[in-house]
Amino acid sequence: MRRSNLPAELNRFVGRAAEQAALTALLDASRLVTVVGVGGVGKTRLALRAAAGVQKRYGDGVRLAELAPLRDPDLIEYALVEALGLTDHTPRPPREVLVEHLAERRTLLVVDGFEHLVEHCAPLVRELLEHAPGLTVLAVGRRPLRVAGEAVFPLAPLGEADAMTLLVERAAEAGAPALPGAGAGAVHRVPALTGAPARPRATALPGVPALPGVPGLPGGSAHDDGATQARGRDAVRELCRRLDGIPLALELAAGRLPLLSVEQMLFRLDDRFRLLTDGARGALPRHQTLRTAIGWSHELCTPEERLLWARLSVFPGPFDLEAVEYVCGGPELPPEQILDLLGGLLAQSLLTREDTPAGPAYRMLDTVAAYGAEWLAALDDTERMRRRHRDWYMGLATWCELEWFSPRQPEVAALTEAALPHLRAALDLCLELPEDAHLAQHLAGTLWFAWVGCGRLSEGRHWLERALALESGHEEARLKALWVLGYVAVLQGDGTAAVAALHECGERARSSRNALAEAYATHRMGCLALLTDDMPRAEELIGRALDAYRELGELNSNVLMGQVEVGLARAFRGDLEGAVSLCREVKDICEERGELWARAYALYVLGYAAWTRDAYEEARELLTECVSINHAFRDLVGTVLAIEMLALVSVSEGDPMEAAVLQGAAVPLWDTVGVRLFGSAAFDAPRTLCQQRAEEALGAEAYGAAFRAGQGLSAAEAVERALVAGRSPAIGGPAEESAPRPFRTAGTAAVPGTRKPAGSPTGKGGEAAG
Repeated sequence: MRRSNLPAELNRFVGRAAEQAALTALLDASRLVTVVGVGGVGKTRLALRAAAGVQKRYGDGVRLAELAPLRDPDLIEYALVEALGLTDHTPRPPREVLVEHLAERRTLLVVDGFEHLVEHCAPLVRELLEHAPGLTVLAVGRRPLRVAGEAVFPLAPLGEADAMTLLVERAAEAGAPALPGAGAGAVHRVPALTGAPARPRATALPGVPALPGVPGLPGGSAHDDGATQARGRDAVRELCRRLDGIPLALELAAGRLPLLSVEQMLFRLDDRFRLLTDGARGALPRHQTLRTAIGWSHELCTPEERLLWARLSVFPGPFDLEAVEYVCGGPELPPEQILDLLGGLLAQSLLTREDTPAGPAYRMLDTVAAYGAEWLAALDDTERMRRRHRDWYMGLATWCELEWFSPRQPEVAALTEAALPHLRAALDLCLELPEDAHLAQHLAGTLWFAWVGCGRLSEGRHWLERALALESGHEEARLKALWVLGYVAVLQGDGTAAVAALHECGERARSSRNALAEAYATHRMGCLALLTDDMPRAEELIGRALDAYRELGELNSNVLMGQVEVGLARAFRGDLEGAVSLCREVKDICEERGELWARAYALYVLGYAAWTRDAYEEARELLTECVSINHAFRDLVGTVLAIEMLALVSVSEGDPMEAAVLQGAAVPLWDTVGVRLFGSAAFDAPRTLCQQRAEEALGAEAYGAAFRAGQGLSAAEAVERALVAGRSPAIGGPAEESAPRPFRTAGTAAVPGTRKPAGSPTGKGGEAAG
C-alpha cells in the first residue's frame, strides 16, 4: 500500500500561504480539524495541500476518503476501508476492522464531502479517534462534525491579490489573451500555456455598450499605454470583487475569458446580480455569489451543453466518454456530438479531466453537479437518467465478468475499481425499487469477481445480503446471488452462513432444474470441506461439480479454480503427482487464455511441488510470480499463502533469518484475512515446519527478534520483501540433506511437506483465497 493516496495537483496552487501555515499548525495541536466554508471556496484543495505538506509526520501514511459520491450511510465504513487500502476477508463489521487497523498506527485521514452524511459520519469519526491515539482526522465539509475536541477552521474566500493572480493564471491556461495581473502597481501578464492557443476575443454582444480605451471592444484603442493597463487591472480587480474571491467562481469566469473580455463579463454579472437581488445593491451572500457565477456560466452555455450538464449530474464519480455517450445521448444529444460538448464544458472549467488506471476520465465538481441536478429535476428526467446510468454500469459489470476470463483481467480489475462509485449507485437504485429486486440480485452476483478476486469480500456480502433479503420472483438471479454469497462466506470463514446460502441454492436449483446453479452450490460446499480438513469430501464434491461443468460446457476462472482445489485436496492426501498434473493443465489453459488469477494458485501448488524436490530456485520463481499476481489483484489470501511458502523455501535454502522475517510479515496479513490458515491443520503444516527449522538454526531469541521485525512491515513492504528475498547470499549454511520432513499423523490428512508422497500446497481453499 502506498503511504499516500492523495491525488497529484493538476495546476499551480495559488495563494493561501497564511491559511496553509495556520492549518498545518492546527493539525499539530488537534487530532480532529474540520475545514468549513461555502461551496467552491477551495476547502478540498487547501486540505489536500496541507495534508501533503505534513506527510512526514505520519509514519503510517496520509489517506484520502471521498464521501461525496455516497448516498447510503452504510457505505461510509466501506469507503474508509477502501481509502486505507485494507483488504479484509473476515465477516467482521468494517467498523471493527477500521478500529483494529488504526489502533496502533500514526495516520492522517482526510475525510472529504461528509456534510450530507454528517449524522452517521460523526459517531464513526469519534469512535476511531477514541480507539486510535495515533490517528488525526482532517475533515472537509460545509458544516462541522460537532465531535468533542474538534477544531473548526473556517476558510474565507481569497484575498484581492490572490484572487487576481488565480484569475489571471487560469485564464492563461484556458487560452485567453494575456490579462493585467495583481502586482503592486506593476503589470503582470501570464502567457497562454504552450499547446493552448488563445481564442479570439469576442466582439461586443447586443446591449453591451462600447467602452472607450478598452482593447478588444468597439471604440477601444489598440494602443497599450499605462492608462489602458491600469483600467484593465481595475477591471480584473472588480471582477474578482464581484465574485467575492471564491476560487470556483473565479475558475468558471476564467474559462469564459477566451470568449469574453473582462468588461463584458462585468456587464453580464452586474445584470444578473440586480436580477437576483431584486435591484438591491451591496455585497451578496457568498453562497448566492457562487450560485450566480454557476448560473451565469449555465446561461452562457449552448442549449446542448446545458442539457448535457444536467444529465451528467447522475454520475457520482469520474466517468468516461463511452458511458456519457450511452447515458446522456439521445435525439436531443446525438452521441456523435457528445465529445465536442464535453470539450465545451471542459473549456469553461465546468469539468476536469484526469488520467486514471482505467484510462482518461472526466469529473464534475459537486457544486456544479448539484446545480445540474436541479435542472434535471426541473426537466422531470431524473429517474429516467438514473435508470440509464444503472443500465450502462450493469452492462459494464456483465462485460467485466465475461472478460475476467481473458487477457484483459488486469484491465477488468482497474475498470471495476474506477467504476465502484457507479456500481454502488446502480445497486442502490435497484434496491430502492421493489420491481427491480431481481436486478439487484443479478448485479450483486455478477460482481463476484470484484468481491472475491479483487479483495472486497466484506462489501460484497453487504450487497448480496441486502439483495437476497428481497423477493424478486426471478429464480436465476436469486440462485446466482446465493452461491456467490456462499462463496464469500466460505472465504470469510463463516461456515454457518455459507452452508445456509449454499443449501438454499442447491435445493432451489434442483427444484427449478437449474443444473449450473446446482453445480456452483456443490462446488462451494466442496470448498468449505477443503478448509475444514475433510479432504475426501472436498475432492468428491468439487470433482462432481467439475463433471457437471464439463457436461454443461462451462469454462471460466471458477472452473479452473475448482481444478486447483481438487489438486490441493489430492496434495493434502499425499497424491502430489496427481495434484501437479491437474495444476499444470490449469497453468497451460491459463496461458492459452491469458488468465492470471487462477494461474496464480496453480503456480502456488507447482511451487510447493518444486520445493519437495529440493528445486528451490524453481520454487522461488513460481511463488514470487504467485505473490506478484495476487498482490496486483488485491487477493490477500493468495498473497499471504505464497509468502508463507516462500518463508519455507528461504529456510530450506539456508536463510533462516529471512524465513523468520517473512513468517512475521504474514501475521498481520492473516489478521486481516481472518482465522490464520483457516484453522486447518493441513494448511498450517508448512508454517509449523518453517518455524521449527528457523528456530533450530537461529535460536529462540534471534528467531523472535526477526519475527517481530517482520510483524512491523506493512502489507506492501511484506510483498516487496517476499519478491526480493533470496536474491542476496544466504545468511546460514545450506540446509542439511537429512533435515526432517513433516510426518503423517494417524487419522488425519497427509501433513504437507512429506517428501514422497508430499502434502500441502496451501491454495485458496474454496477458492480458498478469493
